[in-house]
Amino acid sequence: MTLSLRILSVALLASLSGFAQSDLSVQKIMQDPNWMGTFPSDVAWNEQSDVIYFNYNPEQEVSDSLYKINLKNTSEIQKVSLDEIKTRVSSSGDYNAKRTAKLFVKSGDLYRYDIRKNQTRLVLDLGERISSPKFITDSEYAFIANNNLYVYNVDLGQIQKKTNIQSGSSRDKDSKKSEKNQWLEEENLSLLEEVRVQKENRELREKNIALLEEDEYTFYLDKQRAFNFSISETGEFLTFQTYTPESGDNTGVPDYIDASGYTEMLNARSKVGDQTTQRDLYLYHIQKDTVFKVDVSSLPGITDLPGYTENYPDREWEEKQRAVSFSDVKFSSQDAHAVVAIRAQDNKDRWISLLNLDTGSLKNLDRQHDEAWIAGPGIGSYYGGGTLGWLADDTHIYYQSEATGYSHLYLHDVDKNKQKQLTSGNYEVFDPQLSRDKTSWFFTSSEVHPGERHFYKMPVMGGKAVQLTSMEGNNKVELSPDEKHMAILFSSSNTPEELYLKPTKASAKPKQLTEGQSEAFSAYTWRTPELIQFEAEDGAKPYARLYRPEENVNNHAAVIFVHGAGYLQNAHKWWSSYFREYMFHNLLTDLGYTVLDIDYRGSAGYGRDWRTGIYRHMGGKDLSDQVDGAEYLVENFDINPDKIGIYGGSYGGFITLMAMFNEPDTFAAGAALRSVTDWAHYNHGYTSNILNEPNLDPIAYRQSSPIYFAEGLEGHLLIAHGIVDTNVHFQDVVRLSQRLIELEKEDWELAVYPVEGHGFTQPSSWTDEYRRILELFERTIGK
Repeated sequence: MTLSLRILSVALLASLSGFAQSDLSVQKIMQDPNWMGTFPSDVAWNEQSDVIYFNYNPEQEVSDSLYKINLKNTSEIQKVSLDEIKTRVSSSGDYNAKRTAKLFVKSGDLYRYDIRKNQTRLVLDLGERISSPKFITDSEYAFIANNNLYVYNVDLGQIQKKTNIQSGSSRDKDSKKSEKNQWLEEENLSLLEEVRVQKENRELREKNIALLEEDEYTFYLDKQRAFNFSISETGEFLTFQTYTPESGDNTGVPDYIDASGYTEMLNARSKVGDQTTQRDLYLYHIQKDTVFKVDVSSLPGITDLPGYTENYPDREWEEKQRAVSFSDVKFSSQDAHAVVAIRAQDNKDRWISLLNLDTGSLKNLDRQHDEAWIAGPGIGSYYGGGTLGWLADDTHIYYQSEATGYSHLYLHDVDKNKQKQLTSGNYEVFDPQLSRDKTSWFFTSSEVHPGERHFYKMPVMGGKAVQLTSMEGNNKVELSPDEKHMAILFSSSNTPEELYLKPTKASAKPKQLTEGQSEAFSAYTWRTPELIQFEAEDGAKPYARLYRPEENVNNHAAVIFVHGAGYLQNAHKWWSSYFREYMFHNLLTDLGYTVLDIDYRGSAGYGRDWRTGIYRHMGGKDLSDQVDGAEYLVENFDINPDKIGIYGGSYGGFITLMAMFNEPDTFAAGAALRSVTDWAHYNHGYTSNILNEPNLDPIAYRQSSPIYFAEGLEGHLLIAHGIVDTNVHFQDVVRLSQRLIELEKEDWELAVYPVEGHGFTQPSSWTDEYRRILELFERTIGK
């Protein structure tokens, strides 16, 4: 009897060893991220280059606090006192020519910081908010207040107003009274003596004011608002932009869990195609006391029609000047030149142009055109931004362009009108910055591998770029002001970011300064996913992260994860912003699943053509990349073709819906989280890049929106969404749910999260959502 029990026990243990188990659980993974430990972020140096500041949370408080490490004792991590935080110098501001002092604004007041003495003093408290401080000389400071340029002379203690920009209209533009109102006023004046006297006095005051101001130029904004003020280096020129506030419809999102007990409507956003706002650029010439409106009509191709119009031959298209947006104007050191980047609001063109400071006219230097949309590292977006500036010689500007298919750094000699490309190859350049002496470049690039980021130094006119970092992963470098040290936030695919210090030399060794992983987090052996490529149907080779289970637990089922944002990179060698999903993939792999995480068409990190591969058809190549990934798993890793699931959030949720509706033979189950279901209901800045506007290009919207394909659902679908999502509105999945109901579809469910927005914040919500995802896969493909 005893022998029989022992034999049975051994047999039972042997059989159990084939069942997948894990030290992980959904509840463990999705708890407050503090369980993982504390990891540094937002690194900055002090002006003396001997202290590194960063956000950190070793005490496990509700949120991170500011900490510092002094280079004299790098083993000691100190929490920054509240008093030091209050007196800390702003990271933004303007330096004097010798870089011994800095002007900055804090709480709307102007301060000067003496770098050598490490002393800060209040310069001006006007009771009005000050912005854009700038050294004109060591004793003259320019700034913006109340939409006007002022110069403060320190020696004289005087403030001089340099411009006269006012809201409203000039008196001679005041609207004329209607005939009825004119009659009423005349009757009132004839009947009431006091009214007549008051009017005469008012008119006399206005006449006297007009006499005083007749020699002073005034620029009236009318109904527009001014923003983006740029002060020239000498203070003799000011540029500013204007726009008319939008009057279109704005969407609202209901919040049902408000403390008041009533439903509160949250203001959200407009929808794509709502009337775009015309922006204008003005040049204020101080000496001439006049303002020039910058005319863009001379820009090459400004009236060109986009290529998609050819798909609508029955519609009449008018070649007219397109609306544009402007970057900040960049002035050369002695105001000899100024340059501005201009972007068409239909996203097809970007112009780099010289701005004539005597006339306000433009001379175009470089036109960047893309029939899809202009974007990429250092190029900016619908909202502006991008790399642009002057070299020390005041004749060369620098900028980035995707002209070769990858974003690279360029120079342009404005005197000779000659362009020079400084970097080249099948990689991208990020965040180029000039050295303090302006003889070298520092920048980050992906030259080593698309999934790595390294920091480089290169001569200012081009040449060999020296790689200054070597750790395999992502090296986020914050260079010290004296450029002698690099503070590096480094991470690999299975280790979160830690802070390192390294001299700015290729041969130097980095020193790790923080070690924030908790015992609970480090107790598990987190996988380093394989970084692989597979061939897509059109010959392209997407990168992907691959997680493979041990053979003894392999259930021959696969899950494909679709990252969000669209333009984002996730198949790389550093710690993912999708860290919860990364941990979930480790859990799935423990349970026997093979997991594939693809940088599909539209993802960041692979150049222009990869980015624009989804133009006018989201759910085209980005979806076929998922299908090809599934076929790759079947052919190479013994995956059962009937046991493949897919999931993702935001853009990943959208692709999941398109997969479940259009590729039912490939995907048996899917979980679509915070998904866009109809792109005509999403925002303008993101959507118009890729699909144009729905009233102008309805074909693109209909072939890209899941709600039009819902009849194709055959598998098991989980839809999850936060009710107070002000980005992708809950309305999206409500409309889709009604569509599925009308189609009498089965095997789908909707999970709602009453207190969650687009990015969940509550561990209980994360846990519930991913418990449902795991149960879906276990029930449908994991058996």
